[in-house]
Amino acid sequence: MISQEVFLNNLAVVKQRISDACAACGRKPQEVTLLPVTKNWPVDAVEHCVSSGINRVGENRVQEAAIKQKQIEGVDWELIGHLQSNKVNQVVGRFARIQTLDSLKLIRKVQAAAEKINHPMAILLQVNAGNDPAKYGFKIEESAFALDEILKSSHLLIEGLMTIAPYSPEDPSVARKCFDQLADLRQSLQESHGVSLDELSMGMSDDLFHAIAAGSTMIRVGSALFGSRK
Repeated sequence: MISQEVFLNNLAVVKQRISDACAACGRKPQEVTLLPVTKNWPVDAVEHCVSSGINRVGENRVQEAAIKQKQIEGVDWELIGHLQSNKVNQVVGRFARIQTLDSLKLIRKVQAAAEKINHPMAILLQVNAGNDPAKYGFKIEESAFALDEILKSSHLLIEGLMTIAPYSPEDPSVARKCFDQLADLRQSLQESHGVSLDELSMGMSDDLFHAIAAGSTMIRVGSALFGSRK
């Protein structure tokens, strides 16, 4: 595990990258939330975040997060990995938000679990805005129907949209197109459904510049803060 000192140095670099990206497109750094992604790292990584004033982290795997949740308090956990339907009951009430609602089946499962314990569940709608066969998420043309289902669900609180850009380091325009399409979709859905979708969770360590330029409000960063680890 990296030391607190190394983490703080990495954090300063990432914050500067966010600030530079905002300056380049006329935005304010305060408009973009940094969500540290602590998957594959021990609870020390979460403790580094908390001691630096960051009390919200992202986790990909339910079981891994559950272990860490028992070891540290005062943290808001966001699920940013694919949620299997048989894990829904382990997530509702234990995570501050699910970013990866990616099917009608999952929407209904989360609604049922949240209603059962009378716990309103904050969610983001995951959209496969880059039309990447390797990624989960609703197709852009399916998103309105998915939002319809969410809005009629009594215990789901829709707060915005999330996407993961196709991996294409040789052509940055692929990520930028994906992010632009999610931003356009957000505007369209807000107008058609009369709902506020304030959160645009898009962009990671390698493509945060393009995500911020397209309007991202939350950057999910793991490797740039903690390093790469399988």
